[in-house]
Amino acid sequence: MTQNIALIASETLQTPSVAWVGLLPLIILATAAVFLLTICSLIPSRITNQQLTIYTCAAAIGSLIASIPLWLRIHDESKGPFSTLSGAFGIDGFSIFLTMILAVSVILVSCLAGVFLKSEDIEGPESYVLLLLSASGGMIIAGANDFIVLFLGIEVLSISAYVLAAMNLKRIQSQEAGLKYFVLGAFASGFLLYGIALLYGATGSTQLTAIRDFLANNDLTNDTLLLAALALIIIGFAFKVAAVPFHFWSPDVYQGAPTPFVAFMASAIKAAGFAAMLRILYVTLGEYKADWQPAIYGIAVATLIVGSLLAIIQTDLKRMLAYSSISHAGYLLVGTQAASDQGVAAVLFYLATYTFMVIGSFAVISLNSGPDGTRTDLDSLTGLANRKPMLAIAFTVFLLGQAGIPLTSGFFAKFYVIEAVIEERSFGLAIVAMLAAVIGAFLYLRILTKVWLTKTETDTEDENTITIPSQVSFVLLIATIVTLFLGIWPEPLVEMAQRAVPILLTG
Repeated sequence: MTQNIALIASETLQTPSVAWVGLLPLIILATAAVFLLTICSLIPSRITNQQLTIYTCAAAIGSLIASIPLWLRIHDESKGPFSTLSGAFGIDGFSIFLTMILAVSVILVSCLAGVFLKSEDIEGPESYVLLLLSASGGMIIAGANDFIVLFLGIEVLSISAYVLAAMNLKRIQSQEAGLKYFVLGAFASGFLLYGIALLYGATGSTQLTAIRDFLANNDLTNDTLLLAALALIIIGFAFKVAAVPFHFWSPDVYQGAPTPFVAFMASAIKAAGFAAMLRILYVTLGEYKADWQPAIYGIAVATLIVGSLLAIIQTDLKRMLAYSSISHAGYLLVGTQAASDQGVAAVLFYLATYTFMVIGSFAVISLNSGPDGTRTDLDSLTGLANRKPMLAIAFTVFLLGQAGIPLTSGFFAKFYVIEAVIEERSFGLAIVAMLAAVIGAFLYLRILTKVWLTKTETDTEDENTITIPSQVSFVLLIATIVTLFLGIWPEPLVEMAQRAVPILLTG
């Protein structure tokens, strides 16, 4: 009797197998966030913004370096991808690729934050802690093999982002942005959670591999519950990536939030959102792609058209780039709708290149927005080429890249997603994407006209002098080089993206 009780207890208390090396990039970022918060609570007045920036960059660089051996290991034929936490978290090319994007985003954004948060009177370690935690949530999403883990990652990512949006306590616009983001994000999480609950009811599991195998091996006579779950999950993800018609929060949040954190939202958070969408729709629910492809098709068309058209009528630069970001989400949806390995690779390439272009663009806007960060109207760019020629050149590279002009990485990003849908014979969607690119080009040319073809009045020229700190120069230099390099020789990143197509791993 005693032996039976001991046996039952040992089985009940059995802990899941954990391959800690696979979690190392995530552990580095999350531990760095907790450690920083602990240290700053003990000695709050002794740590400067510069030290916080160095610490955050070091943590992100450590996470990036830890990802490299994992990337080499999973592409070693004798080892390959693997899972940990009893199959709840997968380490494959997809999760490592997204982890690298998130780490790079943290490095670049923390360099911007170190300069611009001080000018906006946002002091303290909270911003850096939240930045690290949000990126950690994105890494959890990228490797999630279970809906519970996925939702945990989404909430860690989102809650940190809500607070980041409202970090400037001295600006009512920042408080409004944080509140709007929180309320609408909570609705999105509610839709997603209801969708997960219905999917559990239809398949009997929250584990992605079990759901995929159940749908592959069973022909449901009544799939109403599954289709309802699919609709709610798509709505939840569409909110997260600011796809039309669930985009209303994006322009207001982009305009009101501190600019460095807007750059993080446009790059890292968007990447994490599409990571979740691809892992669920393409890999887990691939058997039902005939049901979700039309919905993604319609959302992609609306997102491309609305984002492009509304961007050209804005007068605030941050709102312009908000609608531009919505339009870029449309291109990413185009690649998602293709539901093919080529489409997924195109989305990953797009996310990687867009990260550098959008962070570089917001860095320029931050430099040009004045000491308090409020001068973000289009007219503020008047005569930028005369005041700071090199800054104008960098901004031109980023805008031309987002427009998809040849010899920039943006050209290949758009080319690959359009090629992917053409391969799947979605010709109408490809045509809409190309038309949206033409409309979007007008927006970027409108901005460049202000930069290059207008001059600042001599009596106000001294007031518009721009000083570029070394940290921001580093960000601009890296972003410019990557945008131009991948516009000439995209093959290295293309090969990485092709080797990063997501898979599901059993425990």
